[in-house]
Amino acid sequence: MRPTDDGGRLLELRRLSSGYGAVQAVRDVDIVVHENEFVVLLGPNGAGKTSILRTVSGLITATSGSVVFDGRDITRTAAWRRTGLGIGHVPEGRQIFPQHTVHENLVLGAYAIRRKRRRADSVTDEILDLFPRLAARSTQLAGTLSGGEAQMLAVARALMSRPRLLLLDEPSLGLAPLMVEELYRYIKQLHVERGLAVLLVEQAVDNALSLADRGYLLERGSVVSQGSAAELRVDPHITSVYLGG
Repeated sequence: MRPTDDGGRLLELRRLSSGYGAVQAVRDVDIVVHENEFVVLLGPNGAGKTSILRTVSGLITATSGSVVFDGRDITRTAAWRRTGLGIGHVPEGRQIFPQHTVHENLVLGAYAIRRKRRRADSVTDEILDLFPRLAARSTQLAGTLSGGEAQMLAVARALMSRPRLLLLDEPSLGLAPLMVEELYRYIKQLHVERGLAVLLVEQAVDNALSLADRGYLLERGSVVSQGSAAELRVDPHITSVYLGG
C-alpha cells in the first residue's frame, strides 16, 4: 500500500457542503481518514451521514469545499473514476442486482479493473475465499439470498475493485444480531489484515465504537463532536442520547 502525502491522510473533507437541490444536507464539514484507519460517522437520521458518503463517492456533488483523496482533489471527479482511484462504496439498502447471480454481481463490481481480465478473475477467487457463504451460492440469483447474505454480497462487490477506502452505509440495518456479528467480523478482518481504511455510517453506536479507531458525531449536517472511540464513549452527549447512559 502506498503512503499518502499530508501526514498519511488518505481522505480529507475540507469545509465540505453538499445536498439535494435547495436542501443542504452537509454544512462545512471537516473530516479526515488516515491510511489503515477505521472511522465511524454517528448521529440521528437526517444528520447528513449518508450524504457525506455519497459526496465522497461522487453520487452527489459538493456545493462548496473539497474532497481530497490520496493528496488529490477529486471534488469534480466523476463517480466511476473515483472507484478506479480506490474508493469502494456499499450504499444503504445494498442495491445488488437481484436478477443476476452472485458471481455476475461480483464481476460487475470489477468494472474498474475490467480491462485486466486475469486480475479480475484472481480477485473474484480471492473474494469468494474470503466469503465462503457467497462461494457456496455463486450461481444462485442474488435476489434469492437472505438479508445477511445480500449485505455480504454488497460488501464483496465493492471489494472487487480493490479499494483502499471502503465506505459503508448502515450495513447492519435489518439484519439479525448473529448475522451482524458475522458481517462485522469480516469487515474487521479486512481492516486489520489488509490495511483497508473504512468510513462507516452506523446507527448502532455501541457496535460502531467497538470497531472504530476514531469517530465524528453529526447533527443537522454539521460535526458537533469528534475524537477517539474511547473518548466518544465517555462524551456526555453521546452517553446520554445514544448509549442510554
